[in-house]
Amino acid sequence: MASVIIIPIIIVAVVGLTGYLVYKYAMYDFMCKRSVNQTLQKYNIQKTPSQIIKEYYEEKGEKKSDKEIQNLEKHYRQKEPDQFLAMYDVIREKQNN
Repeated sequence: MASVIIIPIIIVAVVGLTGYLVYKYAMYDFMCKRSVNQTLQKYNIQKTPSQIIKEYYEEKGEKKSDKEIQNLEKHYRQKEPDQFLAMYDVIREKQNN
């Protein structure tokens, strides 16, 4: 009798946890990346987010490895997407001066 209640609860818990993990680690990052790319296209910026990060830190005089740039891109993409536009503005201003 207890198995009639416990088995469906376990199945629902496993399906729910699987759905959450797929969203957290795949879908959320995909949606954030798409949003950032659409924003860059909206402002006619032809550079990728990783190019913007790399040039920004080179302008500041800091050398970042490719792995660090990937980590920064993911962080900015998910937590601070407006930073790409701010970094691009700094790069553009320095190139004009």
